[in-house]
Amino acid sequence: MNTPNYTLQQLTVYFLKLGTIGFGGPVALVGYMHRDLVEQRKWITEEDYKEGLALAQLAPGPMAAQLSIYLGYVHYRIIGATLAGLAFVLPSFLMVLGLGYAYVKAGGLPWMQAVFYGIGAAVIGIIAISSYKLSKKSLGKDWLLWGIALILAITTFITEKEILWLILAAGIIVWLYKSPPKLSKAVNGVFLFPILLQADAIWMNDKLTQIGWFFFKAGAFVFGSGLAIVPFLYGGVVKEYQWLNEQQFLDAVAVAMITPGPVVITVGFIGYLVAGIPGACVAALATFLPCYLFTILPAPYFKKYGKHPGIKAFVDGVTAAAIGAITGAVCVLAKRQLTDIISCVIAVVTILILLKFKKVQEPIIIVVAALLGLLIRNL
Repeated sequence: MNTPNYTLQQLTVYFLKLGTIGFGGPVALVGYMHRDLVEQRKWITEEDYKEGLALAQLAPGPMAAQLSIYLGYVHYRIIGATLAGLAFVLPSFLMVLGLGYAYVKAGGLPWMQAVFYGIGAAVIGIIAISSYKLSKKSLGKDWLLWGIALILAITTFITEKEILWLILAAGIIVWLYKSPPKLSKAVNGVFLFPILLQADAIWMNDKLTQIGWFFFKAGAFVFGSGLAIVPFLYGGVVKEYQWLNEQQFLDAVAVAMITPGPVVITVGFIGYLVAGIPGACVAALATFLPCYLFTILPAPYFKKYGKHPGIKAFVDGVTAAAIGAITGAVCVLAKRQLTDIISCVIAVVTILILLKFKKVQEPIIIVVAALLGLLIRNL
């Protein structure tokens, strides 16, 4: 392991900052990590980043949170992974707690939809740019990787969900094409992750236990983007347990989108509405625990065997599939969010600003978009 050119404190402060001002959802967040830690500060190598992104896509749980945990693990092992993950998630968790308190006291947040109108359109522009940069950097001129990315983008757009077995198949195809030797046991273990969790718990009537088990399953079964957790949460929170009504659930999703950090932090808001602060803490802990374990447990194998040609080819294939799935998710979100001329204009202007002015910070765009949304909706 190479000696890091940064301290654990510096890394923790970085993830605290990213968790505080990192808007745009999982696609944008993994893009920020690449820009900041690989390109600008050079704390993390391109190879380590790609391994982390591949593992985050393969294992269940929110992608951006898993990548932050893995990048913390690269040089500072379990303590680094733990502090990076906590620093990344904690700011947005505290924000959704505050919003949850205001929501309950006010009986709803009518202004939220107006703010979300502006922010949602700007977020599409931000994640589109992140997806473009990620594709250009990771796929290069490799026709096979571009083909895989295109197929995954199309299937994700059509089905509106990420298909895990296609992502795994992409890794196998590139491995067979570029380096046919036997696949390492480390990767075989990854295939077992989804299967190992196909078990249900004994039914418990205690509400906090119900919350804990439901959100643990949410964290354990949902792959890739934090946005993918929304349909799973809807089925349990609204339909099965009837903890929230339709409007409350939509407001919870909006809260996740207007706060920085991982989108999956909406679980904290939902937990607060269901059972106050204990409910929020249990929901967040249960959701992020699987993603933490599924990152640090296979991480040593990724580090040990990552330079093997077969493993490297497999990782390249999975990374290409991940980028394709992210691109498809951007298109799905754009279809739902950009419903009129004004929202389209906000998204396009955001893209042009980020392309033209490299130093413009995303939070500034988010604030301006939020104010525009309030102004437009009130007029």
